[in-house]
Formats: sequence, structure tokens, C-alpha cells
Amino acid sequence: MCTELGSGGPVGVVVVTGSSGRVGSALAAALAVAGWTVRGVDRVPGRWTSVVGDLRDRPVRLAALSSADVLVHAAALHAPHVGHLADEEFRAVNVDATAGLLDDAVRLGVRRVVYISSTSVYGHALVPTDRTVWVDEQLTPLPRDIYDETKLAAEDLVATCAVASVTLRIARCFPEPFPVLAGHLLHRAVDVADVAAAGVLAVSHAAVTGTFNISGPHPFHRDDCLALHRDAHAVLAGRVPDVVAAFHDRGWPVPDRLDRVYDSTAAVNAFGYRPVRGVRQLLRDVAGQSA
Repeated sequence: MCTELGSGGPVGVVVVTGSSGRVGSALAAALAVAGWTVRGVDRVPGRWTSVVGDLRDRPVRLAALSSADVLVHAAALHAPHVGHLADEEFRAVNVDATAGLLDDAVRLGVRRVVYISSTSVYGHALVPTDRTVWVDEQLTPLPRDIYDETKLAAEDLVATCAVASVTLRIARCFPEPFPVLAGHLLHRAVDVADVAAAGVLAVSHAAVTGTFNISGPHPFHRDDCLALHRDAHAVLAGRVPDVVAAFHDRGWPVPDRLDRVYDSTAAVNAFGYRPVRGVRQLLRDVAGQSA
């Protein structure tokens, strides 16, 4: 077991669930670079997965958590599974397995839990009325489907468990066509590398607890919400004219209206989260591929 958890140099064993998935594997890789001994657990093999099995099975949980210092819980059924799997399956995987994992973590002496949730839990609260929705942690979640419901229920389990915990509500971060991804990176998406960086910070800052949005570097302020709902193109042209020009040059659509903006200020203030891979980085990456 490690003797100290803190930003001055992590030493110890961190368990990453869902370690064969997109987010879990990125977290595992970043934590390894940061100095942690990573023990991954997933139902399918992967580069970072040393325990292969289903977290609903207690022997799998015990094998993963033995002598661990920190648990990063990223495994879950996700939004694309809605409508394809029964609600009972969502509850069994996202809620019941999380409860068992937390109970075992407490019994085995795990000292910190980082739960990977989703901004999707805000649900119906993301729908604008007369202005763009500013999405910070003060916005009350209004779940719209079984995915949102079970992720929010798991958040509650994490927040009330006996181990110090952090929940990271991560924004949209799955692969999409470049024009679509670029539009989302303006206001409601995050690069998986920034998610991984946030995870390392959340693991290492032992004094920090609570729930935090994790999104990309967006160029807006709360005072922009009315204008973003009426004419987002004009706001973007004034705020990031180089980005708008690059969109036009590539024939990518510039949004006329934004429904929401995700705000990660709380994570910035709490543990120094600084997203770097926003829409400008995507444009540089695309230009490099075209060269």
C-alpha cells in the first residue's frame, strides 16, 4: 500500500475498471505514466487489463481490489446500449455491480475512489428554452433514460460510501466524423486525453472530493448564453475568428445556435484541470493529416 496520496508524487496500486475500453484504457495509460502501478479489470482482454471478468462476480472484484490504494471505476453500460439491453441489465451492471465494488473496496482498505460518470445525467435539463443552457454542477440533473438514471444512482452510491471520492462527469468523447466532432468541441465535447489527465489529477489530489464536470477548452462565458441561443455564429466570429475561418475553408458547418455549454471551472479550481485538446488542436491534427 502507498504511504501517501497527493499531488507531490503518487506511489501505489490503482485499479481501473473498464480498462479495455476507450476511456478506461486512456486512464490506465496516463496513470502508469504518472507512476502508478495499474491493475486493470474488464470483461474482455486489453493492453491494460490484468483481471478479466465480470464485476458482478465477487471473486473478480476481490482479485482486482486486493492490496489496492485507489479505485477508478469507469466500467459501465453506456448510452448506445439503451434500447438494445433490458433496463434490468443496466441496473445490474451500472448500479448493483458498483455497490458491490464499493463495499469490497471499503472492506479491503481502498483509500480513494474516482468514479467516471457522464454529463448525460443532466438529461432533460440540457434542453434550452430562451437561451443556451450553461451546464455547471449547480444544474439539477433530470434523467431522461435508463442510462442517465443508473449513472446518477451510481453517483449517489459513490458519494455516500465510506471512502473519500470524486465523481467526474465527462462530456462527449467518442470518435465522430471530423466536422461533427469539431462542432461538438466548441461547446460540449472533450478529448479523451484531457479526460485521462483529469483522472490522474483526481486520483492524486487526495483532499479533493465532490462532483465535477470534465469538458474541453470552450471559448464562452455564462453571459454569452442569450446570444449563443440567438446567433452563435456571430459570437464565434467575434470570439474565435480563426476557428470560424478554418471551418469555412474546410466547408464545415458553423452552428447558428448552441443548445448547451459545459463548464469545467470547478475542476480547474479544485485540482488544476487544464484541458488542452480543443477544437484548435483538432484543426491542427486534421491539417497535419492533410499535409
